[in-house]
Amino acid sequence: MQGGGVLDTEVLPPMLLLMLFACFSPGPNNILCAAHGSKYSVRETLLLMVGMGLGWSVLGLLIGLATSTFEQYDTTFEVLGFVGAAYIAFLGVAMYRSSPLKAEDETQRLGFKTGVALQVVNGKAWAYFLALMTTFGTLLGSGLPPKLLIILLNLVFGVAALLVWATFGAYLSTLFSSERSGVYINRSFGVALIGVAVYLVLV
Repeated sequence: MQGGGVLDTEVLPPMLLLMLFACFSPGPNNILCAAHGSKYSVRETLLLMVGMGLGWSVLGLLIGLATSTFEQYDTTFEVLGFVGAAYIAFLGVAMYRSSPLKAEDETQRLGFKTGVALQVVNGKAWAYFLALMTTFGTLLGSGLPPKLLIILLNLVFGVAALLVWATFGAYLSTLFSSERSGVYINRSFGVALIGVAVYLVLV
């Protein structure tokens, strides 16, 4: 570690590797964006992505500013994990039961508020940022700058991952464009979201 607020760049490679894996691996945000992109489009998923990006950035900042306080509340993370899992399962069931998009169908589109809300109840996101701030946030250097760097890098990696997953979902919908294929895609992503919810409860 370097003093005087100077960032220790030797810590960056392992931290970036962790972020790359965490941001691009299948999870609630990525699978939800893929599902939404497959049913609507990447463009129609942008507001959802903005909400997610803002939500986890604010979450990261709050945890970075109050790391020592949040470490004392393991039960809070556990409760948030169950609430988040239930919310993700609800979205999964809704996706599974939804029919392929019709021209007049606007009611099930997810937007900015859903993106933010998902971060608030995502106990794993809280634990992830807490782990980053208490390890790499300290190793990078002292003060606020290292924590802001972590938040910025997570935002860059995270938004890139959301775009990749939403594009993947949209590609599937064009590849399998029939109504029957649309039903299968919706059900597949619905099951995937429910699977993520179950995983979050079990781990």
